[in-house]
Amino acid sequence: MNGNVLIIEDEETIVNVLASILIANEYIPVIAKNGAQALTMLRSFQPDVILLDLGLPDMEGLDLLKKVKETNLCPVLVVSARDKEWEKVEALDLGADDYITKPFGNSELLARIRVALRNRSENDERTVNNRAIYCCGKLRIDSERHIVWLNEERVHLTKNEQRIIELLSRNPGKVLTYDYLIKNIWGADMQDNNRILRVNMANIRRKLEENPAEPQYIITEIGVGYRLADESYF
Repeated sequence: MNGNVLIIEDEETIVNVLASILIANEYIPVIAKNGAQALTMLRSFQPDVILLDLGLPDMEGLDLLKKVKETNLCPVLVVSARDKEWEKVEALDLGADDYITKPFGNSELLARIRVALRNRSENDERTVNNRAIYCCGKLRIDSERHIVWLNEERVHLTKNEQRIIELLSRNPGKVLTYDYLIKNIWGADMQDNNRILRVNMANIRRKLEENPAEPQYIITEIGVGYRLADESYF
C-alpha cells in the first residue's frame, strides 16, 4: 500500500469519491467527519497525509489546521471549494502543504499527494543524514555552505537573495506566501511590501533561469507566493 490518508470531510458524497480514488490507487483512507473526530484520531493514528476540508460542522477548518500543525509533522493538503486568494494564503501561512480547489481531477489530487509524501520522505532523509542540498535539473543549492551552482558554475547572490533561495530550497514544491517570505527575510516588523520581494525575485531569476519570463525553477503562484520546483521536476 502507498500510505494512510486521513480524510477530514463531512459531505458524504465527497468522502465516498475521495475514498474510492484512494482505494483504487492503493492508499488506505480513514474518515473523520468533524474536527473533534479528527483530533481524537490523530492521538492514536499516524496518517501519512491529511486531506482537510475547511467547511466542518463543529469548527473552522483553519483553526483545526493550526492545531494539527502544532503537534503533527504530517503533510496537510487542504481540499476546499473556497477559492479566494486570501483564504489560500491564510491556509498556507498556517502550515498547509498544498491547497486544492474543488472540483478537482483525480490525476491532480493523486499527483499532489505523491508530491507531499515525497517531500516528507526527502525532508526526513535530510534530517537523518544532516543534508541540506537541493538538486533540480542544472540547479544545486547547498543551504549549509550557502552556495548555489548552476551548470556546475557558482552563482553569486546578494545576502537577501541567498536567504530567499535557501528558504525556498528547504521547502521544495511547497508554496511559501509573500507574507511568510517577507517576515522570514526582513523580519516580523517589515510591512507587507511585495515590491521589495518582487525586485529580489526578479534578480534571482535573472541569475538562475534560462528565460526569466518563463521560469523553470522558481514558480509564481499568482496572488499567493512562490514555490521552488519539486526536485523530481526534470
